Amino acid sequence: MSLFLSIGDFSRATHMTVKTLRHYHEVGLLEPADVDPATGYRRYAAGQIPTAQVIRRFRELGMPLEEIRTVMDAPDVGTRNQHIAAHLERLEEELGRTQRAVASLRALLAPTGADAVAPITLRALPAAPAAAITETVDMADGAAWMQGALGELYASVAGQGLAQTGPAGGLFTEPVFTDHRGESTIFVPCDGPVRAVGRVRPAVVPAAELAVIQHTGPPIESDRAYGALADYVSRHALAVQGPIREYYLIGQRDTADVGQWRTEVCWPVFRVGS
Repeated sequence: MSLFLSIGDFSRATHMTVKTLRHYHEVGLLEPADVDPATGYRRYAAGQIPTAQVIRRFRELGMPLEEIRTVMDAPDVGTRNQHIAAHLERLEEELGRTQRAVASLRALLAPTGADAVAPITLRALPAAPAAAITETVDMADGAAWMQGALGELYASVAGQGLAQTGPAGGLFTEPVFTDHRGESTIFVPCDGPVRAVGRVRPAVVPAAELAVIQHTGPPIESDRAYGALADYVSRHALAVQGPIREYYLIGQRDTADVGQWRTEVCWPVFRVGS
């Protein structure tokens, strides 16, 4: 005779609340071994305890229910481990972002010599032909959109036999910052006009005089560099209308270590004096 546990006893055995067990039943993640058709009472088999414990551990690691279902339904151990490893990689990325945020906050509260803002330089750049993708983008989607656009641009430039003539970059209109949604352009400078393919279009990155600061880390975390640059421009230069510009000196294409990424943030200015 099979040994059944009431939902209360199963809750105590697995450290899952009754509410959670009911929800998992409703979504089909952990169904009771038996449901009384007259009363609706749920009963669980003792053999379901290890499955419930695995699910609870995955939830403690922040794994979404749909991913847990995918892991539990995997046809073999290798496939299951691939799904688990992918989730662990995402956790490591989130941990890295949290650690960098903590370090940035500590630097704001108690800056030291090591936290000094990078030097700011003035630079005049000529117009440059480029392959570009321009779209209206939400800031929340900006990092993923940028990496996708860069991949498409690099492939188009190389596939058409063109040579890259400088670091990839981006042009961002004022609404990107004021409304967190606006026209953004990602470009790769190249030595000839690119043919239009998919989203890729030929473009000319305009000549500009720029105040430039270098940011270390992923571009999405460059707020301190932007702040220092804005302060410098307000005191030492004449700001002019025009998109903010970024150049990606070292990025995802070069290394998976985001701590080594380098981005130049450029503010359009009208230079005066020496």
